[in-house]
Amino acid sequence: MNKYDHDKLKQEFQGFYRILILACVIVALFSVAMIYLMADPDLSSFKSSEHNSEMVDVPVEEDDFDKIENGIHVRTGFVEAPGMMETVQNCTNCHSAKLVMQNRMNKERWKSTIKWMQETQNLWDLGKNEDIIIDYLVTNYPPKKKGRREVLTDIEWYELKD
Repeated sequence: MNKYDHDKLKQEFQGFYRILILACVIVALFSVAMIYLMADPDLSSFKSSEHNSEMVDVPVEEDDFDKIENGIHVRTGFVEAPGMMETVQNCTNCHSAKLVMQNRMNKERWKSTIKWMQETQNLWDLGKNEDIIIDYLVTNYPPKKKGRREVLTDIEWYELKD
């Protein structure tokens, strides 16, 4: 290998090295930008202080988490009745109220479900609230007796012919 080839190879490696360094810098800058966006998605650090001070002066309405409309707890959809708040406080910490409402069970099945959640899902001891919650659920979300659709009635059946 002569000196000319050696110098040419050295220049190619230096060019490749520069491109590699540039790519690493771009990836690092992109990573920092993505981490910043995850930590502050509104980019509030880049807003002017005048705009922020205006926003502080504007009163912000807070949602009323215990609001009841037409006998329904707005946030969860639970029926307003004795035991509703105990059910909200103990059941919706781990899962949606919709999951509770769709699982219509009798008293024994609710007791066994709660026991299963305590044994396998780290549900705490409900104490005196257990009976209150079960009574609320059995009263307001009892098992449905009908299946997926109503029984067909007033049908004019016909005989199949071969």
